[in-house]
Amino acid sequence: MGGMSEPSDASARGVPGPRTAPQHTGPRPADSGPQHGGPQQGGPQQGDGQRTDAQPVDAQPVDAQPVDARDSGAQSAERSAPPSGGLRYVDVTGSREAAGRSIRLVDMARRLPQLVRRSLQLAWRVDRAATVGLLACQSVSGVLQAMGLLAIGGTLTALLAHGDVLHRLMQAWPSLVLLAGAAGARALLAITVNWLSSRLGPLMKREAEQMLLDGCTGVELCAYDEPDFNRDREAADRGAQVTGDLINEGQDLIAQAASFLAGAVVLAGVHPVLLPLLVAASLPQALSQVSAARVRYLANLRSNGDNRMLAVLRWHIYTKDAADQIRAGTMAPFLSGRYRDTVARINREDRTAADKGARMSLVGAVCGGLGSAIVWAAVVGLLASGRISVGHAGTAVFALQTVGQSVRGLVSVGSRAVRTGLYMDDWTGFLDKAGGFRMRRGARRPGPPRTIEIRSLSHRYSGKDRDALSEVSLTLRRGEVTALVGFNGSGKSTLSKLVSGLYLPTRGQVLWDGLPTAEADPQALWQQVALVPQDYARWPLTARENITLGQPSARGDTAVHDACGAAGADEVVARLGSGLDTLLAREWLNGEELSGGQWQRIALARAFFRPAGLLVLDEPTANLDPRAEHRLFQRLRGLARERVVLLVTHRITNLAVADRIVVLDEGRVVQDGTYPELAARPGLFQELLSYQVTADARPDAHEQPGAHP
Repeated sequence: MGGMSEPSDASARGVPGPRTAPQHTGPRPADSGPQHGGPQQGGPQQGDGQRTDAQPVDAQPVDAQPVDARDSGAQSAERSAPPSGGLRYVDVTGSREAAGRSIRLVDMARRLPQLVRRSLQLAWRVDRAATVGLLACQSVSGVLQAMGLLAIGGTLTALLAHGDVLHRLMQAWPSLVLLAGAAGARALLAITVNWLSSRLGPLMKREAEQMLLDGCTGVELCAYDEPDFNRDREAADRGAQVTGDLINEGQDLIAQAASFLAGAVVLAGVHPVLLPLLVAASLPQALSQVSAARVRYLANLRSNGDNRMLAVLRWHIYTKDAADQIRAGTMAPFLSGRYRDTVARINREDRTAADKGARMSLVGAVCGGLGSAIVWAAVVGLLASGRISVGHAGTAVFALQTVGQSVRGLVSVGSRAVRTGLYMDDWTGFLDKAGGFRMRRGARRPGPPRTIEIRSLSHRYSGKDRDALSEVSLTLRRGEVTALVGFNGSGKSTLSKLVSGLYLPTRGQVLWDGLPTAEADPQALWQQVALVPQDYARWPLTARENITLGQPSARGDTAVHDACGAAGADEVVARLGSGLDTLLAREWLNGEELSGGQWQRIALARAFFRPAGLLVLDEPTANLDPRAEHRLFQRLRGLARERVVLLVTHRITNLAVADRIVVLDEGRVVQDGTYPELAARPGLFQELLSYQVTADARPDAHEQPGAHP
C-alpha cells in the first residue's frame, strides 16, 4: 500500500460528466446574463473544487483580495510557474496547501483517530449492523493474530525440546492446531471484512452526496452569490466522492493497529527491549514515506488549476456544443497546442515530485535497513547471552516481522487516510457553511396572492459596492399583467426574484396580501409561483416530467395537454416519437433532442401547468419564432385572469398586452404607466421604443453602443 498517491479517477482530475454546466464562482451581478444550469447547457464541472484564475505566468494574481492563507496558495503556485509564455491556470488553494505542508508524522498520528471516528460515524449512519460487524471482525482478527504468534512460540519450544521426535510432535500438536485454526479463522474474517466494506463504501458515498444535495437545496439563493460558496461546494463534491474510500482506509488502520498490538504484546513478552528498538528502527522509513507523500500531494495541488483546465478543454473539444465554432473558427490547432502545453507543464511538475519522493524513500530505506540490522543484532545478542530461549527467539522473529509490517502499514495507510481526510474536511466545512445559509423563515402558508406590494425595496448582492435595486415601490394585482423594461443591468430579473420570494430584500419588504415573504413558509410560497427564467433547465427527463416537474395534477395528462396548448408545446409533443413519454435527452437510448424554440415552449408549458397565483415570465419569447411569439401574447391576457403576471422583456412592441409598464434604470423606477401613456411621454421608455422601431424598420441598422435595451 503506497502513501498518499495522487487521485487517478476521473473525479480527482476534474473530468466532467455528460452535459454538465460550468460553475460560476463569484457573485452574480443583477441581470448580468446567463448562468448556465441546465443539464444540456454550458461546460464541465470543475472537479477538485477550487477557484481557477487564468493569468500570464509572470503576472500578479488578478484577484484583488486580502492576503490570507488561501491567497498564499495562489501566490505559491504563481511562483512555481515556468518561465515559458502562455497562461498558467492557478487555483486559490492556500488553505489546503498549508494543510498539506503541515503533514508530519505527529500531525498524522493526531488526525488518524479523528478520521477513524468520522468514518465510523458515517458508517453507523448508513448501516449499523455492518459497522458493528466490521469492528467485531477486526477486533477478533487482532486477538487471533496474537494467539497465532503465541502458538508459533509454543510450537518452536516443543519442537526444539529434548526427547524423541514423536514426543516433541505430540507436545507441539495443540499449538499447531491453534495456529492452523487461527490462520483459517483470520482468513474467513478477512473475507467478511471485505464484504462488509464493499457494502458500506458505496452507501457512505451516496449518503455523503445526499447530505451535500440536502445542504445545497436548503440554503437561501443568496448563498450562490457569495464569492466562496460555489468554490467550496465543488471542493465538497470531491470530498463526498472519496467518503467511500474512508471506510476502507479506516478498517485498514484498525487492522494494522490490531496487528501491531498483537505483535507488540508478544514481543514485549519475549523481552521488553525489543519493542522500543523496533519502533525506533521503523521511524526513518515512516518519516520518509510521510515526506514523500507530502511532496506528491503538494505537486498535485499546484497542478490542480491546470488539471481542471484540461478537463474544460476536453469538454469543449469533445462535445457538440462548440464543435461548429471550433471548425468555423479553425481553432483546433490552437486548442490542441494549448492542451499539449498544459500537459507538458503538469508532466514536469509530476516528474520533479516523483524524483524528489524517490530520493526521500531511498534515504528512509537505507536508514530503516540499518535500524533493522540493529534489532536483529539485539535478538542474536539476547539469544547468545541466554536471556531468551531458542523458542522465544523464533517467536521474536515472527513478532518482529509482524510489528514491522504493521508499523509500515500504519504509516502508508495513514498517509492515504490523511489525504482523504483533507478532502473530507472540504465536505464537512461546506456542510457547516451551508448550515449558516439555511432558510430560516416563517411558517405561515400563503395562498394565491390577490396583491403583491413592494414597499421601499432595496437589494444588494454580496461583494458589491452598490445596490442592484434602490427604493422600489409598486403594487402587483391579480388579473393584471405588469411588465418590467429597462437596459441590461437595470434590475429587472433581480426584482422578479424578489417578488417570487427567491431572494429576501436587503431593505424594505415584499408583501403577499400583507404577509412579508421573510415570514412565509418558503415551500408553500413557491407552490404559488410559476417561473420561466431566462435560463430554464433542460432536464434529462421525459416530456411529461419536464412539464410537471414531478408534481402531477389530479387531472392527469389532461392538465398537461392544456398547458401544452397554451404554450404552443402541443406541436412539439405531437412530433415526439413517444409523445409525453419521450426522453428529452439524446445521450440516452430512445432520447430525442429539441431545438431552442421547442425547449422554450416546454418551459412555458411548465409554468402554465402549475396552479400558481404568480406567473413570472423573464424573456419568455427569446427563442420563439414570430408566429409562436404572437400566439403566446394573445393567450397571455386569458392566463392573467386568475393570476398576478409579471413580464420581463426587451421586445417593447410586445408590451401592448401589459396593463402596466414599469421602467427601471440603474435599479430605480423611473417611469410607470400604460403603453400609450409612456409612448407619448418623453423619457426612457420612449427612447427604448425608438430603438425597437428603428431596428424593426431597418434590418441593417446597427445597435448603438450602450443603448441596447
